[in-house]
Amino acid sequence: MKDIAAAPAASSTPAPSRDLDLGAIGLYVTVVFSWGVSWIALKAQLGVVAPEVSLLWRFLIAAAIMLVWVGFRRDRMRWPLGVHLRFAAAGCLMFSMNFVMFYYGGLQIPSGLLAVVFSLASISNLVLGALVLKQPLETRVALGGAIGVAGVALLYYPQIAGSGIDLAAAAGLGLCLAATLSFSLGNIVSASLHGRGVPLLAANAWSMVYGATALLALSLVRGQDFIVEWTWPYLGGLAFLAIFASVIAFASYVTLLRRIGPARAGYATVMFPIVALAVSTAVEGYVWTLPAVLGAALALAGNVVVLARRR
Repeated sequence: MKDIAAAPAASSTPAPSRDLDLGAIGLYVTVVFSWGVSWIALKAQLGVVAPEVSLLWRFLIAAAIMLVWVGFRRDRMRWPLGVHLRFAAAGCLMFSMNFVMFYYGGLQIPSGLLAVVFSLASISNLVLGALVLKQPLETRVALGGAIGVAGVALLYYPQIAGSGIDLAAAAGLGLCLAATLSFSLGNIVSASLHGRGVPLLAANAWSMVYGATALLALSLVRGQDFIVEWTWPYLGGLAFLAIFASVIAFASYVTLLRRIGPARAGYATVMFPIVALAVSTAVEGYVWTLPAVLGAALALAGNVVVLARRR
């Protein structure tokens, strides 16, 4: 960004590009699609195994894949303590505690409301990017994000309006809001690692190791049983979540953070509910209403505003 060098308080993190190339668009589509269809795999994880234990298996597999990948590339794996503290922070914020909060929060509130809350990450990314990274808050990006969030809210209005928020639902909403903030804070930590010259794969691998460690500690404290449901739906869902939703999608997402900045990368969280609803239409027979159609149109329009090339 053209003004970042003149700001005395600016972060050492390199300014992201304003423009999108085909590579960035491909990464964006990968993230939106992977997270948009991951609800099918998540549904298969419900019931028998405790959420934090299922998440532990997921990130143990993902971390192992990432470590093998890093070893094959011969990337640097030894880092000073200060960098490891950032790895641990990113792991807790993006690869463990936020998922636990979303999972338990989602048990108390409708899935539509959960999707809307998570889509607010596009806004919290903007605010945190301005406050922490001292990145200019572009009016066009803020406007597009607001339009997109409003569209997703309208898209899920029939579910939200009938949710009948009670104390349990309010607690679930609070957990989801906290999880969204955790996710956005993790974005900031990840961006700071790039400023310290940490390769993407090494950062993800170490962060997942620390995230899995946090999930192990939480499972032990809560006295959960370390079991696996030996069924094809559970194992298939676990494989998809570990490989596609974690390794591939998160690597793509963090790459987007570094290439186009937290604001535009975070807008993927506005679009993936649209993909989820499209899958639901095909698989579960979701019936589109007028508010849903209008909401989808607004969300797509907001996407165009945020991602459009600056003239």
